[in-house]
Amino acid sequence: MEGSWKGILAVLVVLAGLAASGSSYQIIEGPKNATVVEGSEAHFNCTISQGWRLIMWTLNDVVVLSVTPTEPIITNDRFTSASYEEGGNSVSEMIIHDVQLQDAGRVKCSLQNSDRDASAFLSVQVMGELRIPRGNLIVTEDKPCNVTCHASGWIPLPDISWEIGVPVSHSSYYSGPDPNDLQSAVSVLTLTPQGNGTLTCLADMKGPNAHKSVTVNLTVVHPSWESSYQSEIRKSASVKTNKETVETKVKSGSENKAYSPDEPRTTELVSPALESSESSVREQQRNRRPYQGPDHRWQGPAGPPQVSFIMASPRTVRNVTLV
Repeated sequence: MEGSWKGILAVLVVLAGLAASGSSYQIIEGPKNATVVEGSEAHFNCTISQGWRLIMWTLNDVVVLSVTPTEPIITNDRFTSASYEEGGNSVSEMIIHDVQLQDAGRVKCSLQNSDRDASAFLSVQVMGELRIPRGNLIVTEDKPCNVTCHASGWIPLPDISWEIGVPVSHSSYYSGPDPNDLQSAVSVLTLTPQGNGTLTCLADMKGPNAHKSVTVNLTVVHPSWESSYQSEIRKSASVKTNKETVETKVKSGSENKAYSPDEPRTTELVSPALESSESSVREQQRNRRPYQGPDHRWQGPAGPPQVSFIMASPRTVRNVTLV
């Protein structure tokens, strides 16, 4: 802020010193219209006859730069100047750095103590994004397909074209504003591919050398290969589904809490004779009378041997007493 005030005061001092002096100098050639891309530089020249004392540059009626024969008076670092001689006349050049969209408007060169001025117009363009949403593509040989390219955030909307780096039997494209977003442009390329290659979408703006491109790879497969590929995908999905179903049944169908699906399952066959013997023993146990009162009878041997049978169900063990 302090620097700006100093610059303004310097201009006022120069103006006061020149107020009483006459002038015969004039603007020989004023600045010319310019169109630049946002973020770049804009250059404007003003040619003046000898004897001038002060040149003022304005942007949209605001003084942004003042120039004396000895040095420029800079109040904003984005606006600088250069001076040189040409055919006995002086040329003042104003340079606008890092041009912004809001800089668009009228640029004027004027002289102190002169009613003459010259002006031009600054146009600012914005280069936005360019993309092919689907990226690299896999298509079927000799089968028509569409490829779409989107340009968004451009001011004004660019012209979109295509460079086709693949063998095709037919190709055409349409470009225009996006029906879903009037601030964007879209181009649809229709082609019938016959081999592999690349597709390049190009966006160009009129005026400055402002363009952008995006390239994707196009892979062409034979119709029979496509069918085989799709078949393999279906098989893979079927195997995965069956595997998940089996694992679900194994985990949910076990009633024995001691069983773990991670342990190996073994099934042992049991002979009919052993099954019959086990049934007989169970019947005898049911018919035996329960014990009542103190037992003073001879108990006999310590007890019959124990026999373990391994049944078909995993980890199920039964103890049977043989009589």
